[in-house]
Amino acid sequence: MSDSSGLYVVVLAGGISHERDVSLRSGRRVADALAAAGHRVVLRDPDAGLLPFLASERPDAVFPALHGSSGEDGSLLDLLRALGIATVGSTGSAARRAWSKPVASSLVAGAGLSVPESIVLSHEAFRELGAASVLRVVREALEGDLVVKPGSGGSAQGVTIVDDPDDLPRAMVEAFTYDEVAIVERRVFGTEIAVAVVDTGDGPRALTPVEIEPTHGVYGFQARYNAGETTFYAPSRLGDDVATALSDAAVLAHRTLGLRDLSRVDFVVDGEGTPWFLEANVIPGLTETSLVPLAIEASGTDAPTVYGSLVRAAAARAS
Repeated sequence: MSDSSGLYVVVLAGGISHERDVSLRSGRRVADALAAAGHRVVLRDPDAGLLPFLASERPDAVFPALHGSSGEDGSLLDLLRALGIATVGSTGSAARRAWSKPVASSLVAGAGLSVPESIVLSHEAFRELGAASVLRVVREALEGDLVVKPGSGGSAQGVTIVDDPDDLPRAMVEAFTYDEVAIVERRVFGTEIAVAVVDTGDGPRALTPVEIEPTHGVYGFQARYNAGETTFYAPSRLGDDVATALSDAAVLAHRTLGLRDLSRVDFVVDGEGTPWFLEANVIPGLTETSLVPLAIEASGTDAPTVYGSLVRAAAARAS
């Protein structure tokens, strides 16, 4: 348990998802920040020894930095709740709502946010109905440039921009590599923006929106995690009115999905200044090139303060 120097916190990082390496980088950054804030920190991989370790150690709080299915599909979060372990972040049920991109998009569209028109296809339906017939219907229904992406997951893995209809079959194969469900959506052209939402106990508030400008092409996996591949603007260059609209939209998405503590909501802002919802992340990247740490710094605070407040709020909630 905790001592006079701070709380005893276990940071979870790694896992077996496609985003393991990113998770390890996030976990180390979180652990360093919490140690700087005066907490006693242990960094753990979610292996077969984790649950017995937590049941024996009874830390004051667990801070998951697990990206992909390891942490964001809700399974581990449900188990931590069953153990009675205070956990930073969303509940398992809320994580599942955000983890499924089609579900999240439907819910936030119902709340009034703009969401790109899309068709959601399971791999089974794609095979049974015939790829050629399915793609013919998709191309007729969604004209122009498309975005094809897995129905769950992060770090832009399995995402393809399709500006040539002949590339659509390959894009579907790529998306199905990462998930049994693929989303084909009409591409919204504009400025990519990420908005971090933080709630340390007094209600969710949006941090400074971060504008994303890849040096080459689109904001894919390499651009996200290799320094120098992307230019970030915090605050964004879109003006105060758009920033306010983005902040309001991010908090609305956070609330609508029932998220807690920390999230990152991604948008594209079109030429009219309208934010289009892309996805919400319940355990966003927290690496040295990630968007949430940039937003924290641009909002006039620092990672040790924010992460420390989150673990204290989680511990207080559990007690």
